[in-house]
Amino acid sequence: AIFSCHGASNHSETERQSEDFYETPRIATEMLCELEHFSSDILEPACGAGGISRVLEEHGYNVESTDLIDRGYGRGGVDFLAQDEPIDKDIITNVPYSIGAEFVEHAMDLLTDGHKAAFFLKLTFLEGEKRRRLFEKYPPERIYVSVSRIDCAKNGEFKLDKNGNQKHSGGAVCYCWMVFRKGFKGKPTVDWF
Repeated sequence: AIFSCHGASNHSETERQSEDFYETPRIATEMLCELEHFSSDILEPACGAGGISRVLEEHGYNVESTDLIDRGYGRGGVDFLAQDEPIDKDIITNVPYSIGAEFVEHAMDLLTDGHKAAFFLKLTFLEGEKRRRLFEKYPPERIYVSVSRIDCAKNGEFKLDKNGNQKHSGGAVCYCWMVFRKGFKGKPTVDWF
């Protein structure tokens, strides 16, 4: 009760999805494609059921989609955190929040110079001493904050409107896209979508 009284809304009465699978809504990736340009080849290393990958492919990108869990899209059984080969393409993903800092740092360690990585994250990812050290090592170049509360879908199960489109009912969590570029040094630019 105290959490709702204070407006804290990432406390839920339901259990979190066991693998931290919360599908990215289509509108979030559409907005990213309007805001940023990426290299033609993209890696989506936490592709889930393909929510981000499908939109990127519709925008003409060549997307390699992998995930630790096989959800029927892309190549399952791929542990991104165990990879050690350099990545010579851009990365766009919604990372499992429970391992978000490790995921972002590992991606940035593997990216080759000049390539970008965009992560769909809770705005609260900006908080914390551990992530501060991450941002000192790899500062984001741009942060795009959602002006409306977008719902991610637990287990990929979106609420749909009467036309079968994903509903954007004003969820409880504020999300942002954090865009990193390997080799960038400086302070991030903040904008809104």
